[in-house]
Amino acid sequence: MDIADISFIPVQVQLPADQAYGMAKAIGATRATTLVRLKLTDGTEGIGECWGLPTVNQAMLPLLKGYLVGTNVLDVEHVFTQIIAKHYHFGVQGALMWSISGIDIAAKDAAGKLLGQPVARLIGGINAVRVPIYASGGYLTTNSERDFEPQIEAMAKAGHRTIKIKIGISPTSDEQRVAAARRILGPDVEILVDINSNYTLDLARESIGRLVPHGIGWVEEPLAPQDLAGYELLQRWSPVPIATGEALYTAFEFKRLIDRRAVDIVQPDLSLCGGFWQGRQIAQLAMMEHLRLSPHVWGTAVGLAAAIHFVASLPVYPHAHNVPRPTLVEYDLGKNPLRDAILRNPPKPVDGFLAVSDAPGLGIEVDWDGVERHAVR
Repeated sequence: MDIADISFIPVQVQLPADQAYGMAKAIGATRATTLVRLKLTDGTEGIGECWGLPTVNQAMLPLLKGYLVGTNVLDVEHVFTQIIAKHYHFGVQGALMWSISGIDIAAKDAAGKLLGQPVARLIGGINAVRVPIYASGGYLTTNSERDFEPQIEAMAKAGHRTIKIKIGISPTSDEQRVAAARRILGPDVEILVDINSNYTLDLARESIGRLVPHGIGWVEEPLAPQDLAGYELLQRWSPVPIATGEALYTAFEFKRLIDRRAVDIVQPDLSLCGGFWQGRQIAQLAMMEHLRLSPHVWGTAVGLAAAIHFVASLPVYPHAHNVPRPTLVEYDLGKNPLRDAILRNPPKPVDGFLAVSDAPGLGIEVDWDGVERHAVR
């Protein structure tokens, strides 16, 4: 069961400049991430995904391999704890935790294959055979006035029942975009909005005040992740639930937010926050404070598969059989071959749900030819 080798594979997709899309802070035509290939001494392999700049992740790999090669794959969490304790000057933000996150996902995939069990069962037990999604789109583009409504119309045609759109240019723009989305989608589709931390407290209040009449499910990242005092004030005031967490690392950072009750929905990204290792601890903190959770997913199909298993393993407490607001997995609708072309069996939503594979590990089959087409060598 020992780890024999770990390799990082940088992958990237370059879209034409006129197809760039993104958020209030930036749009881009490049999607890039790092895949992790972890091999055990018996030949079993696991696959994972790291957030962040691939070249920076690769620089971390020799350090991490020095700790992990030769370690029993079931013991990696103790090694991760040693690493962040010994190298505390590195902090828990950035490339060290990006890399640990992807390695942990790959280790759990390999362990599941070795033991013949799906990852969800290894990390908490299978509590669902399918998980609900929200469709993430409505992106800002180089010509948002032209491109926004066609994106919403496509969501409506696909029958998505919960969708998320990008806002954050200005409160006036926010109201216009949400009003247009509501007009196209009708009254029964839940609309979530994402500011991507582009506002200060006063602007966030103004925006939310304008959006309330349109019926919003949550406001995501209204403030910078460092503005804990602002989040606490906003959460107390806002009639709309506040969601955040995609830029937070480890349970330590989430604890500061959760202890203040400064959020309603926590949003860890497993490829960034510390993989399943930290994701489970974050989920436990949220459950103990009776907060909702919805993982952020914006990378490859590997990260999506990890999020599916993560959500399937979570308890529904404090609910029992009737769950008014089930935990949602983000399903990105942006053009992204890294979501669709690197697996032979990429997760695809059916009637608003993603199936939880009962195959060993993450239950995904990597298309290595597809990976090679997008690999950066």
